[in-house]
Amino acid sequence: MGTELPEYYFRVRENGAAVFRVDTENRQRRIEMDQIAVINIRNGEIKPHGDRTLSDADLARIEAWMAERADVLAHRDIDDIHRAVDYLNLTTQWAQSRASEEQLEDVTDALLLAMHDLRSVLVRKKADRLTSKT
Repeated sequence: MGTELPEYYFRVRENGAAVFRVDTENRQRRIEMDQIAVINIRNGEIKPHGDRTLSDADLARIEAWMAERADVLAHRDIDDIHRAVDYLNLTTQWAQSRASEEQLEDVTDALLLAMHDLRSVLVRKKADRLTSKT
């Protein structure tokens, strides 16, 4: 570990994080992490842990982290979609060139239903975008 630790640590969890204040200024020079809040990225909620009152500095750092985290998650979402396109292409190549009859039998219905569902949603959304522009 480096010599300088951050003042806050964010333990990522589903839909948010637990927020800890990092303290090394104690007699044993141990790292102590004191939970100060729980945050929910989805609804923007910041709940102080226990009977704590968060300072303006705490809130500012938490809100900055939430904004940074939202950007990371948005980037991951679109990256996952680009990967899905790659996987669809790789799946097409696999089905055409390497898949056995048994393998195709195992996945064909699930793939066809998923692709039909995706196509329906994409077509509907595209139509909505086109009609909202006029």
